[in-house]
Amino acid sequence: MTIETLPIPKKKRAFFFRRGPMENFATALIALGFLMLFQPFALVLYTWSLVTLLAGTVMFIIVSKFPE
Repeated sequence: MTIETLPIPKKKRAFFFRRGPMENFATALIALGFLMLFQPFALVLYTWSLVTLLAGTVMFIIVSKFPE
């Protein structure tokens, strides 16, 4: 006598725990920081450009460790 078991369906991860979309967001954040660094118009954007670049880089390093 055998008992059949149904496979347990995998839950989809939340949007913020998926690798692909978060890598894209981190890359966009790095690009935004780069543009902020090289624009000649607003000092406030220039001031925050390094923080934005670093946040995007750290985010990309962390997110790249997420499972697919």
